[in-house]
Amino acid sequence: PEILEKGILRVKYDLSVYKDGTIRFDATNAPLTHFKPREIGVSIEKLKSLGYTHDIYGKPLEDSEQICELKIQDVVIPIKCAEYFVRVSNFVDELLVKVYNLQPYYNVKSIHDLVGHLIVGLAPHTSVGVLGRIIGFTNLNLCYAHPIWHSAKRRDCDGDEDALMLALDMFLNFSREYLPAQIGGIMDAPLLLIPIVNPKEVQRQAHDLDVGKGYPLEFYEKAAEMEEAKRMSQIIDLVEHRLGTEAQFEGYCFTTPVSDINAANPETAYKKFRTMIDKLRGQLTLAEKIQAVEARKVALKVLTTHFLRDITGNLRAFATQGFRCKSCNKRFRRPPLKGNCPFCGGQLSLTVHKGNIEKYLNAAEQIIKAYNLPKYYAQRISLVKDELVSLFEGKKSRQVTLTDFA
Repeated sequence: PEILEKGILRVKYDLSVYKDGTIRFDATNAPLTHFKPREIGVSIEKLKSLGYTHDIYGKPLEDSEQICELKIQDVVIPIKCAEYFVRVSNFVDELLVKVYNLQPYYNVKSIHDLVGHLIVGLAPHTSVGVLGRIIGFTNLNLCYAHPIWHSAKRRDCDGDEDALMLALDMFLNFSREYLPAQIGGIMDAPLLLIPIVNPKEVQRQAHDLDVGKGYPLEFYEKAAEMEEAKRMSQIIDLVEHRLGTEAQFEGYCFTTPVSDINAANPETAYKKFRTMIDKLRGQLTLAEKIQAVEARKVALKVLTTHFLRDITGNLRAFATQGFRCKSCNKRFRRPPLKGNCPFCGGQLSLTVHKGNIEKYLNAAEQIIKAYNLPKYYAQRISLVKDELVSLFEGKKSRQVTLTDFA
């Protein structure tokens, strides 16, 4: 087990710990290739010390409005994350001094002291962290990083959140011994670390990123002729065409400048909406407003890929579920014949409940009616409801005797 001192120090700094011993901050992924020093709240002198000596036009960096190209392993973190990492760094320093009898490492007093320090990004359902370096901050709840860095985590910036960790906290406190033994227990744990990101080894989506200053006239002419996009990719400056050269790391360009990378929604709507029904309603409302989107197809996709799978999967899980003792937490594949826990005599409880099955039933029915989806889906929902009635609301059987048949 972990030493008690670590837990005491975490409480002192009001920190939460993950199952593997690490401390994490979750932030929504967002791609970034260029920035102005003013936008990330870092001084020119500090940026120069981190290697940002010139802007994208080759001029010496002297003004906070000059545009710099982001290095592929540099990260701009949310201010909330930085404030949390200040407490994490203080925790790590006190741990080094009082438990390991070493000198403090971070000596952080404010968020600006974090600039230049290393972090690790980790996506859910993976076991490989990616090393990054803090170079600035944003008031948005976003983790701004290079598309190549996000792709190294196996992410494509479609609204997902990933975990960020201070590197020394991970090295010091992570242990495989803390991970659950069951299937999937090693997921979401930094078992491996990518110290240097190789653009050739990231996901294909990042290779399709166009990084030119503009598009040639031929591109627009072929677009008017409805030419196949894949064939036209040969005339576009893509990351894929730069692989294996120095240009795969730097020299990326953009077509449209922005006034401020922080002039956006501070938080994803996915976090703003609390319940799944609210999120669904927001998604369908947006789909109805966009001419390029067919709301009926969106509703059908949500129904088939999410709701129906969730409902039928939970129904199947209910039929094959195990049982858990409320006292000692012992689990059983089948209920013991004596009706309670054979180890401690405690009461048994279900591991899958009725509410898990029916939580999306009403929403699924509303989608089918509102968008006039095929009757097949209405019949599937009807069959599930019949199954629920037979499981939970059937008439109680009456004990009969032989004389009842006389």
